[in-house]
Amino acid sequence: MIAGHRIAALLSFEGPDRYASVGGLGTRETSFARALGEAGVETTLFFIGDPALAPVEEFAENVTLRRWGQWLSAYHPRGVYDGETGKVEDFTRSIPPFVADEIVAPALLREERVLVVAEEWHTVPAVIALDALLRVRGWRDRVTILWNANNTYGFELIDWVALQRAAAVMTVSKYMKFELGRFGVHALVVPNGIAEQLLDGPPHELVVRFQKALTGKPSLVKVGRFDPDKNWMQAIDAVAELREMGFGPQLIVRGGREPYGEAVFERARRQGLRIDRVEANGDDAEAVASALAASDAQVVHLQAFLPDTTLAALYAAADAVLANSGKEPFGLVGLEVMAAGGIPVCGATGEEYAEPFVNAIVCDTDDGRELAEYVRAALVEPRSADRMRQAGYATAQRYLWQSVLETLGHKITYVMGSHR
Repeated sequence: MIAGHRIAALLSFEGPDRYASVGGLGTRETSFARALGEAGVETTLFFIGDPALAPVEEFAENVTLRRWGQWLSAYHPRGVYDGETGKVEDFTRSIPPFVADEIVAPALLREERVLVVAEEWHTVPAVIALDALLRVRGWRDRVTILWNANNTYGFELIDWVALQRAAAVMTVSKYMKFELGRFGVHALVVPNGIAEQLLDGPPHELVVRFQKALTGKPSLVKVGRFDPDKNWMQAIDAVAELREMGFGPQLIVRGGREPYGEAVFERARRQGLRIDRVEANGDDAEAVASALAASDAQVVHLQAFLPDTTLAALYAAADAVLANSGKEPFGLVGLEVMAAGGIPVCGATGEEYAEPFVNAIVCDTDDGRELAEYVRAALVEPRSADRMRQAGYATAQRYLWQSVLETLGHKITYVMGSHR
């Protein structure tokens, strides 16, 4: 139970399916739902799921998945945001009556409160419509509605006045609270969490295999969408700087399909860096390790979807993981790297858990020289690097979902007393 709530509905576009998992939101929703279920909250996660999978699935303890809008997704096979406009319209039309009839009404018969947590701009019209429907039915005072901002995407499309009437606004960092303040929105801060099992780390033998594959090549890993906000150019420039310093660095890249990727690789070519596009079966960790071992290029574009375990092993084996975004609302990857035993390189925005040279490398600029200098220091001072890995693991322990849910409970108690 969370602040008197035994029933919860999570509304999101992203979720656990590969079709629906694009960035940190899919990871957040999956682990958030699991954590609520483990806390004894009967949780339903609504998301735009794979059209080929079951519409309803018992996913984990007290957690049910509902893959929404599959009829639309069947016409848009490239992923959750393919056909985005139509999916938003369908979500807005169909989610509110379903939640009211199938989630809220049965709970009211049992005299139980319902918690609704919606994520990102896509769900805003549905939240506003749900609030209106519950008021018409006289049920609004039995439902706590929260809307959470993980990023600034789509902010220009949101009716902030209507949203704040319909729900209490949350966000994941003080940085994001400031961003919301620019729109005149007051937000409660509840950080993201990580699952406790991440602290077990990847299998030791898998980490050793990747370490052997990367031996002799100071290795940097960068995973994420090809987007200017991710400071890809800084990463490329840092590799060139490290080469000039006499190191033989290798940047392992796993990006998306965004066209900005070509600009990133063109920057690498202009810097005189060799690029190797490597295809591998991501489900075969040995194949991935062998492919990395065989490449001596400065930039390796790894074209494979890596399972979480393989990705964590790569994080742990690398000398640093570049989560060096110029604008990062929270930086969930940084915590995941810490839990795996790696060293994250963060920017200086939403990653409030990152302490420079204590548990992470933190860049204040988008200058490749700054990043290169900090990585150089970690390479030549292995004891300092080991201390950062140990301190990072201790930091990850403080952001387990159990602790985050306790914070969330206090915020909900406040909302129940103040939000109408």
